[in-house]
Amino acid sequence: MDRFMKIIEEKLVPPMSKLGTQRHLLAIRNGVVSTLSLILIGSFFLIFVNIPYKPIADLLAPYSETIALPFRMTMGLMAIYATFIMGSDLAKSYKLDPTTGGVLSLGAFFMLQMPVNVTTPADAPLGFVLPMASLGASGMFSGILAMIFSVEVYRFFTNKKITIKMPEQVPPAVARSFEALIPGAVVLITLWIIRDIIGFDVNSALMAMFKPITGLLGNNLFGALLPMFFIHLLWSFGIHGMSIVGSVIRPIWLVMLDDNAKALASGTPATELPYIAPEQFYQWTVTIGGAGATIVVAVLFLFICRSKFLKEVGRFTLIPGIFNINEPMMFGAPMILNPYMFIPFNLVPLVLTTISYSAIKFGLVNGFSTYQAWTLPAPIGGFLSAGNDWRVVVLILVNLLVAGIIYYPFVKAYDKKMVQDEMAQVETSAAE
Repeated sequence: MDRFMKIIEEKLVPPMSKLGTQRHLLAIRNGVVSTLSLILIGSFFLIFVNIPYKPIADLLAPYSETIALPFRMTMGLMAIYATFIMGSDLAKSYKLDPTTGGVLSLGAFFMLQMPVNVTTPADAPLGFVLPMASLGASGMFSGILAMIFSVEVYRFFTNKKITIKMPEQVPPAVARSFEALIPGAVVLITLWIIRDIIGFDVNSALMAMFKPITGLLGNNLFGALLPMFFIHLLWSFGIHGMSIVGSVIRPIWLVMLDDNAKALASGTPATELPYIAPEQFYQWTVTIGGAGATIVVAVLFLFICRSKFLKEVGRFTLIPGIFNINEPMMFGAPMILNPYMFIPFNLVPLVLTTISYSAIKFGLVNGFSTYQAWTLPAPIGGFLSAGNDWRVVVLILVNLLVAGIIYYPFVKAYDKKMVQDEMAQVETSAAE
């Protein structure tokens, strides 16, 4: 075990640490995370479209489109919000003007869309409109591409000093607009030629490229296990696995959740949604109480351990764990670089993923379709995120029991070692 951990620490940890600080991935992560508050608000309204109590569901049915409107204006436009923040964040990392970076990214994103001329109704035609299909999670990939291209062009022209400089007396906002004129023209004209003159649909091409990956991660057990394997392996060596893996995979998870939400809103049964494993699948049924389902460890520490230290760790980590905050456990126990906890910490998520995946695949519980605040206790968050399905609560309780069974012998072994250390320390203190 020591040899294995040394190999991982020397070969895997350094490149993963470097990847975690890569500026483009950080910009993507920050842009996506910035939209979560809006997604949370919009998802709240979608809950009412799928009320499990039939009399209330029938009462609200005629108003379902109206009720779902906040969802469409938040999650349905997610790529717009995220693209601006991503561009702003990436420009800021280069010490460029963040507002200009965000505006250029957003302009580039819109240039990749194709407006439709709606000539109806005849007496008051709508004119050109942008279809919403590629403005939500499905447009995240083109938003990322637009952000990288526009900010890198902006950086190139700025570094080469190929910009229009205004006198110092000109207000800063006006000066920034003129500084962005040349790089902005290059960005917009280039994308206009690609999208409108050549007619190449970048968004459709990107979605087709990522479709196999989305299918693998969302509807394949091996693919569902992969994120959990890497996230927890990195955590075992002190690297925030979710920050690294999530930066790469979260846009794909958002596409899955968006497709599930759209399917549910259009009348698809909650047990037949397009994807099994969006991020909420892991949030509520696998990483219960935080990475590794460590809320179980807090309970075991508190109620079965004899070590004073572990009992104290269980005491101060239990309440945060209920709200999915497990950094106190990760660094307090510690779970990081702990040979006693390495195996169960990495095994439990794989087992729980398998159980939960099977339950959804065989229609035993609903799929996940809405984003809920990650600080909700798992039974509540899972119930709401899975369309108010009480069976998900049962699944979560079963998973907690399974996690406890797996952790138990390792916790007992760790407790025995800690008791011995504490006794030795007492004897040493007495001898002195």
